[in-house]
Amino acid sequence: MGLLTAILLGRDGHRVTVIERWPARYPLPRACTIDHEALRILQSAGVMAEHADLFEPSRGERGGYQIRNGEGALLRAIDWNRAAESGWANTNGFYQPDLEAVLESMAADIPTVDVRRGWSVAAVTQDAATVSLTVCRTGDEAEQETLVGSWLIGADGANSAVRDLVGIESVDSGFEADWLVVDYEPLDDREWEAFVTQYCDPRQPATAVNSGPGRRRFEFMRRADVTALELARPDTAWALMAPWNVTPENARLERHAVYTFRGTRVTEWRRGRVLLAGDSAHLMPPFLGQGLCSGLRDASSLAWRLSLIESGAAGSEILDTYGSERSAHVREIIDAAVAIGQTVCELDPLKAAKRDARMLAELSDPDAVTVDPPQPRLGEPSMTRHGDVWAGRLSVQARVEVNGRAALFDDIRGGRWQLITSEADPEALLSPELSEWFTGIGGTITSVSAGEPVRDIDGRYRSWFENHGCTAVLSRPDFYIYGTGMAADVAPLLTSLRERLHSSFIPTQEGARS
Repeated sequence: MGLLTAILLGRDGHRVTVIERWPARYPLPRACTIDHEALRILQSAGVMAEHADLFEPSRGERGGYQIRNGEGALLRAIDWNRAAESGWANTNGFYQPDLEAVLESMAADIPTVDVRRGWSVAAVTQDAATVSLTVCRTGDEAEQETLVGSWLIGADGANSAVRDLVGIESVDSGFEADWLVVDYEPLDDREWEAFVTQYCDPRQPATAVNSGPGRRRFEFMRRADVTALELARPDTAWALMAPWNVTPENARLERHAVYTFRGTRVTEWRRGRVLLAGDSAHLMPPFLGQGLCSGLRDASSLAWRLSLIESGAAGSEILDTYGSERSAHVREIIDAAVAIGQTVCELDPLKAAKRDARMLAELSDPDAVTVDPPQPRLGEPSMTRHGDVWAGRLSVQARVEVNGRAALFDDIRGGRWQLITSEADPEALLSPELSEWFTGIGGTITSVSAGEPVRDIDGRYRSWFENHGCTAVLSRPDFYIYGTGMAADVAPLLTSLRERLHSSFIPTQEGARS
């Protein structure tokens, strides 16, 4: 999250210092699934142009994500193979060290970004205009330095020093379970039926995951009769994987570690000039593969706000909606992940049997077996147009063609803010002054109507507009919809945006502190 935020801000010319506690990049896998929205965020940072091969799309029967009981019967499936709004495969496996190496290299190439490894946070102070961060050499508190900046983003993980130093508290979901995470490289060419399978077996709950090109992961819940130390032994990992015929003869063990899966979220996302993002703001059990994705959303949501503020194009009040938007969004995902965790982690055989009977009874309709993954809207108050039914939902990206070149929209037209219409010549609906202002904040204005230079290759935009009952959509730099409308609404949409970027408003108590 820190590296991505630095890249997004640094490319706009802002000076950013990244403080990393450890002297070297962590070499082993952690997160291993990433969704379409996160890939579009990485696309916006320039990652996907040369590194799309780092990600392996979900595939397999029943939508790629299966929940089965101890006897192997299908209880439910999640459609991770569905067509996604962002133009990328809905869900993908990846190897986190490779992605972090790319991000670190990109950050190093930006003159205004300074990545400083081997420093730990010691103190945080702030006033009305600046925030000061005192850091010390990791392992040597005698060597200290104080950095002064406009803003401090605490993206320093679950044990966030920044969060603790400013006194922000967390709310616990009540879910907690120890799991052994085993990453390995298969030495055979075996095909697995699903991209992810949750095994709801009270004898031994387990998860099997495709964790990126050439890699797989198993996760095993710790039973009460097994200590964390016993669970963490290599021979325990091999014994637990043996029922799937994963052995030292056909696999190379890369990492095995015991983690406590839990769900938490902070009560405040901002304290003055200090903002939280990623695991420092929220934790979720990994059953939906959304931990890293949520952190990347935080980074994108923060970066465009801070860039506009620092360039003078918006007032700092737009940060008031950061916490309210992200809190409600991430809470829905945490709740969904906890619900799956409670289903998977049931160890009581009688309760598990009742669970199986209930879920199997729900499958009387074959079309109801496979469900969509969560698709939350932004929380309120939000930096969107008031009263718009589609505002706060994720916008669409599809393939277009311009002058014989076919690619995803962002790669051809780009734009921090995107006004897309199915009407011909949308600029004719705007005054020159309003159009100039919009392009001045990084906006692009595009028509995908028939006969226009930008051709809607697959008809995705036409279908999207028809399904949403509009002919124009204005999207934010983090790809959430600011507002929609018809031709007559195009100028009011941009006027509303300009007013919101410079307006003061008081968020609700829930929005400010949720």
